[in-house]
Amino acid sequence: MKKSLITVCLVFSLAILSSNASAQIVPEKFSITPVIGGYSFYHETYFRDNPVVGLRAGYDITERWGVEGAFDYVPTTLKNGGGNVNVFGYRLDALFHFMPQNRLVPYLAAGVGGTTSDKSAGSRSNETDFLVNYGGGLKYFLTEALALRADVRNLWVFDGGRNDWEYTVGLTYLFGGPKAKAAPAVAAVVDSDNDGVPDDQDRCPGTPSGVAVDRYGCPLDSDRDGVPDYLDKCPDTPKGTVVDKNGCPVPEKAPAAKAPEKISVALEIEFDTAKADIKPKYHDKIKKVADFMTTYPETKAVIEGHTDNVGSDASNRTLSTRRAESVKKYLIEKFGIAPERLTAKGYGPSKPIADNATAEGRQKNRRINAVIETVTR
Repeated sequence: MKKSLITVCLVFSLAILSSNASAQIVPEKFSITPVIGGYSFYHETYFRDNPVVGLRAGYDITERWGVEGAFDYVPTTLKNGGGNVNVFGYRLDALFHFMPQNRLVPYLAAGVGGTTSDKSAGSRSNETDFLVNYGGGLKYFLTEALALRADVRNLWVFDGGRNDWEYTVGLTYLFGGPKAKAAPAVAAVVDSDNDGVPDDQDRCPGTPSGVAVDRYGCPLDSDRDGVPDYLDKCPDTPKGTVVDKNGCPVPEKAPAAKAPEKISVALEIEFDTAKADIKPKYHDKIKKVADFMTTYPETKAVIEGHTDNVGSDASNRTLSTRRAESVKKYLIEKFGIAPERLTAKGYGPSKPIADNATAEGRQKNRRINAVIETVTR
């Protein structure tokens, strides 16, 4: 039975290994999984190997972490012919998912629980023992609400050092999850500046007539220097270059004692999921901002933080503020910029620059994509 179940699991995994799709493990979702398989008792025990049936009830805390309660039933017999035995197992496990955005999701699992042997015959009395278990498996999503599952566990039962194995397959039903936002009421489409983007989606109202805009209604900025193309007198400025109000590079050591009237600096920093730590590869970008503010001590800067849409709006706004504050703190502690010259703002997921339906898009949205504008007093 052990070999046959391993074969089933291998066929299961090979048949779906090449599949790929959008995110399948969704935070805050619940799951119910009936399972069936085989149970192999430690060779020195009195019990014969037999099929197992059970039920799993889980909850995904994040894309990667989940918790799950498990109940198993193994009807077996004693090897010495002493009678029937009903073995019950119950566990609480933690699951860690790899590649949670794929249709095929491998995972590791570990937890604690107990097992009860209910003997209907024989001289030994009923027994309940503590156990720990570890193992792993695969989840293959058929739809957003249904997934096939295969699982292998090693169970250490604290009864003379019993080392049992369990192999199961099942069908998972998922439900719950973040509540969808109510659709806005249908209203007449208004586009006051005639740029092709309705007012309720236009983040840059009042765009001059004839100016090319992006999907948010903001003038295009091809070189991303903070100065829109229709005002940029120096197109194709290298990324991260400090420019003046005309989009032209500003010398690192300007001879004038006073800064130009208005300076825009595009600062792009991306973050890992739920993290606000600044990666070393972005330190040089922040240094350019610090050098400019040191050269012009009368300037001030606003730093904006952004997130993807995973999680609640409240937690994302808090996270985006932490990210902006992280950059602000780095400028203060590393380069001695006065705190009163810096303002940090968090916008959460409200200003995406890419599609949150893909991992690449969510990575781009986890950023300090602030256009830092500095204006002399």
